[in-house]
Amino acid sequence: MIDVRDLRKEYGDFVAVEGSTFSVDRGEVFGVIGPNGAGKTTTLKMLAGLLEPTDGTAEIAGLDAETTEMRQQLGFLPEESPLYEEMTPISYLQFFADLYDVPGDVAEKRMHETLDELQLKHKQRKLGDMSKGMKRKVAIARSLINDPDMLVYDEPASGLDPLTTNYVIEFTEQLAKEGKTIVFSAHNLFHVESICDRVAIMNEGEIVARGDLDELQAEYGETRYHVYTTVEVPDAVRENGNFRTQVGSMDAVEETRSAAESAGGQVVDIRTEESSLEEVFLNVAEAGTRGTRYVGEDGE
Repeated sequence: MIDVRDLRKEYGDFVAVEGSTFSVDRGEVFGVIGPNGAGKTTTLKMLAGLLEPTDGTAEIAGLDAETTEMRQQLGFLPEESPLYEEMTPISYLQFFADLYDVPGDVAEKRMHETLDELQLKHKQRKLGDMSKGMKRKVAIARSLINDPDMLVYDEPASGLDPLTTNYVIEFTEQLAKEGKTIVFSAHNLFHVESICDRVAIMNEGEIVARGDLDELQAEYGETRYHVYTTVEVPDAVRENGNFRTQVGSMDAVEETRSAAESAGGQVVDIRTEESSLEEVFLNVAEAGTRGTRYVGEDGE
């Protein structure tokens, strides 16, 4: 389990993170999203023990994030992950396996299986001669070399082709099903929406909204209804032989039905459309830190 309480990071007079609080249960995928400069990466680095917080606490499995014992249980993938370019993927992963005291036969099996799943064929090519996408695959494999219980992934699909991106998303879901706890950040909100159980939205260093996707949608999104009629009604557009009208409430749906019947037609279909996570995010971000709400968490 991951537990973050009142986390704060200052750089002189600049406050990069202010009062971040959240917890992540075992087997849960927890998303952290926000615009550039919102404090996401700073928060993840404090969680991974790479930055010392100015105030507050971050614990992983009951261990302080800055301890060596915690790092043994953590796999961290930063957004930018420079590699040792004179090494090959195998020598690089073996180096980190040795740092984590992973037995040689276990490390050998694990690194080859992971690289195979990531479809990285050139295991003996120097990292400096590899593309950004290939290097990213090696960095992902590195995050798993110690078989950690907790994973912190900052933009894991950065630089990857669509096929490998899909694998990373599916593989991350499988890791969660196996009981691993994952904190996941990405600018591609479709990935976040498809994989995360709960999400925290950051803006200007603060968590301004937090909850599961349904709760966030209900609080900050909207529901749209597409009403299809056999005759033209006000604000309708022709579509596939019928007429489609978009409205924002069930009362408006009934008004459209009445208008169609008055014109000698009828409603043939009603489709519901919920706000996407991107729309929710934009609504929250535009509101700034005003009226911060944590939904569905009993006042936590």
